[in-house]
Amino acid sequence: MIKGSDVYDVVAAIVPLYVALILAYGSVRWWKIFSPEQCSGINRFVSVFAVPFLCFRFISNNDPYTMNFRFLAADSLQKVVILVALVLWNAFTKWGSLDWTITLFSLSTLPNTLIMGVPLLKAMYGDFTGTLMIQIVVFQSVIWYTLLLFMFEYRAAKLLIMENFPDTAGSISSFRVDSHVGSLGGREMLETNAETGEDGNVHVVVRSMSRSVSVASYLTGIEIYSEESSREPKLGRSNFSATDLHPHGLKRERMSKIHDKSFSRSKSVGHNLVSPYPFLKPTGDKETDINKGLHMFMSSSPTSDPNVRHAANNRVGSYEFETMESSNGVDFASQTGPSKDVENKGVEDPVLKNQMNSNSEGDSNRRKEMPRASVMIKLILTMVLRNLIRNPNTYASVSGLVWSLIFFRWNMKMPSIIKGSIDIISNAGLGMAMFSLGLFMGLQPKIITCGKTRAMISMLVKFLVGPMVILATSKAMDINGVLLKVAVIQASLPEGLVPFIFAKEYNLHADILSTAVIFGMVIAFPVTIVYYVILGL
Repeated sequence: MIKGSDVYDVVAAIVPLYVALILAYGSVRWWKIFSPEQCSGINRFVSVFAVPFLCFRFISNNDPYTMNFRFLAADSLQKVVILVALVLWNAFTKWGSLDWTITLFSLSTLPNTLIMGVPLLKAMYGDFTGTLMIQIVVFQSVIWYTLLLFMFEYRAAKLLIMENFPDTAGSISSFRVDSHVGSLGGREMLETNAETGEDGNVHVVVRSMSRSVSVASYLTGIEIYSEESSREPKLGRSNFSATDLHPHGLKRERMSKIHDKSFSRSKSVGHNLVSPYPFLKPTGDKETDINKGLHMFMSSSPTSDPNVRHAANNRVGSYEFETMESSNGVDFASQTGPSKDVENKGVEDPVLKNQMNSNSEGDSNRRKEMPRASVMIKLILTMVLRNLIRNPNTYASVSGLVWSLIFFRWNMKMPSIIKGSIDIISNAGLGMAMFSLGLFMGLQPKIITCGKTRAMISMLVKFLVGPMVILATSKAMDINGVLLKVAVIQASLPEGLVPFIFAKEYNLHADILSTAVIFGMVIAFPVTIVYYVILGL
């Protein structure tokens, strides 16, 4: 039976984390202490130094030779079961899609274990749970975040190939990605050069048009602000004009066509930003209020129809944004294709309807022809490896694991000067991570950015599906007692920041993941307390 003093101890351990979060939120939203640029500097420090040092300290102090492999197997089995179910749903139902497979997997299996799990579970069930949480963090960093990154890069590669080589994708025999390209996703403008060899195969070179490489951490989930960003989304350069509008939205401009015998020209692989309007008719040189600013991109619109906004396939590139406006600006949630319920909305011209329907059929046919599996795997692994190499948390996790293997095997102590240097920075990691999350919440226009229905579904997936599945997998692994309670509470923690960062960088349902992070932090405290009381009965 849970006593009142036990609940108080849990509250006493968690409230200080929320104090840091509320202070940061108020500093931005109420007191205007920090500007977006200053928030960017704070979060850069957290992502590059504080969190990696904190991660190193936790992992290096964990004994890898005493890992609870049954507990880790139950956690891994939960993720595998959910992923397999989503893959089958994607393969055998008309409602499934790769986009939703990635998003639902992120929501149901990847909680904020490092920042929230360690202090919360220690207060609930004792210090030994901290070791279990660190073991899960190691598996998340090494296996599951890498797998999530692999899925995002696969989606980005598939979109790039389908949109730029719709008729010749099957003949592509190799990809060479310029070293300046950090990702195939939407965070930079890309350019492709394709040419045929003597054997008739197509060889593709992918280059970055901006040749800028971000060194921000994409796995810590903290570096989420652009130094040049402001309240409104800032849009990068584009080759589009008002005449490029299409009933589906802005269509990618082709700088050259692929011919059967020659691929000497290059193609600009910009990124789509679909207008929330079903159709905008160009008016020549004269711009209306609606079309104003279309020579760059439509940066805002007066539309208030959430169905139209959420159906847009707005894969956005070459810019960073801080806030995701759902009501006064472009909604950045993305889907791989236009919704059938929305794509013909507002289009009365039968010619336009036929064109849209034929384009949809063409898109479905394009999906059938893709490069060989070995070519795709090599391309995706190349991009995943580059992301991992450029991520400070990769080095923190690997070096912490290596040192723990050495220390707990031969009892070699770390030199005091190195240990002191690590401790002085890592001690700030936990509080600064929560402070950083508060800054992010304060910079958002509202807590729920994806609509109430999607927010409710995402919360059910996060706080109900995940815990119930791990309850079943733990029972299957014959885990009972305190370990079972720890597994369920850990699965009911709020959404981790890493999936949101990936969703933002690859522009896939970023509004849903943002809501899961922000609103999830608000309701996570009472939800975990309820689980704690129920499991203690």
